[in-house]
Amino acid sequence: MSSIGTAQTLVPSKGSQLFASFANRVRKLDLGLVLAWAAIAVVILFATFPWLFTTYNPVQGVPVEKLKAPSALHILGTDALGRDTFARIVYGAVHSLTGAFVAVSVGLTVGTALGVIAGSTGGIIEEAIMRLVDVLLSIPGLLLMLSIIILLGFGTVNAAIAVGITSIAAFARLARSEVVRVRRSDYVEAAFGSGGTFFAVLWRHVLPNSLVSVLAFAALQFGGAILAISTLGFLGYGAPPPTPEWGLLIAEGRNYISTAWWLTTAPGIIVVIVVLAANRISRSLGNGR
Repeated sequence: MSSIGTAQTLVPSKGSQLFASFANRVRKLDLGLVLAWAAIAVVILFATFPWLFTTYNPVQGVPVEKLKAPSALHILGTDALGRDTFARIVYGAVHSLTGAFVAVSVGLTVGTALGVIAGSTGGIIEEAIMRLVDVLLSIPGLLLMLSIIILLGFGTVNAAIAVGITSIAAFARLARSEVVRVRRSDYVEAAFGSGGTFFAVLWRHVLPNSLVSVLAFAALQFGGAILAISTLGFLGYGAPPPTPEWGLLIAEGRNYISTAWWLTTAPGIIVVIVVLAANRISRSLGNGR
């Protein structure tokens, strides 16, 4: 009596297939991009729900607790007035992020509008707009920001508006170049040839295909705006004391850098992390991944 072996094909179960698919997706994740989004998410939570992260008052200190080194009670130490440094960083997130959002909104709205008008109309209108853009680009950014703040007054919002105005020219040039590039494409010419009106083609074809790079640049400018607003706060042109703004925190701690290094190091590291995270996200948006 002979036995004949039969070959059997093993079919993986549905659970193993799902696990393999999940593992494959995890391997494809960009760790740097994940960390960048995580950093931005944490800072947004700082600005939105600061009381979830600390119970200390950011503007009222305890004199007997002044200049305490980082410990279990104060994880980032205290300043010269006995205020918890971590609490001031957490509550300062709303000022820095709000200022950056206002700055990017001003540059994105005004600059993109000017760039779209210049790129879509051409002729003397384009020449006039681009010459204005050239004038703005010829003025050093810090000098222009300080001049605008002197006219508007000190404060986080005015500093944000000043930063936003300095970014209008960059947004306008990018938007104009993208609109001109898309307008010369075959599908836009076909849309005009099939009877499409100027505004209909602009809305349906030109804008959706030309603003991707502008939005990626806006993410890049968000990090730059935080850095610029912190710079103005460090120089004393931003939020007034005792507002816990990141640039002001660095400025307040510079006189104690040899004895209380955490006063400048902690907020400085936060600014660096947020700026690098915004730059990484901007690069992923520009590359499509």
